[in-house]
Amino acid sequence: MFHATRTGLAFGVAQGVMPFLGWTLGIAFVSEISAYDHWIALILLSGLGLKMLWEALGRNESDAAPSLSGSALGTAAIATSMDAFAAGITLPALGLPVLLTCVIIGTVTALLSSLGVMIGGMASSRIGKYAEVAGGGILISLGIKIFIEH
Repeated sequence: MFHATRTGLAFGVAQGVMPFLGWTLGIAFVSEISAYDHWIALILLSGLGLKMLWEALGRNESDAAPSLSGSALGTAAIATSMDAFAAGITLPALGLPVLLTCVIIGTVTALLSSLGVMIGGMASSRIGKYAEVAGGGILISLGIKIFIEH
């Protein structure tokens, strides 16, 4: 339960804070940030994905899957919320209350991420290594997608 809560909070905070940062800082620095944000996302997500693949493929079935360290969890949370930063720039144009919208995004993300970790924990005994390989592939694919769409 601790791991699910910790993961949910990390992803929830990142997803809630990034649109706010996009709203407050992005407008002033949009040209500087947009020039390299896709590279940052590609490097961070691909690095995390490769780390997951390396660990999954180098571990015996009987070994327990390691939980993410604090820095790896933070990196994953920030890397997967880069698009939320860009979306934050558009919040005022949509007529949405920025602070309330960010709180809702963060809360929903925290709850669903925690639920996903709990479900994943139950399923890991059956599909552990395969799920970790798939997760690594998904992170790498997400990084490539962000890079290509830029």
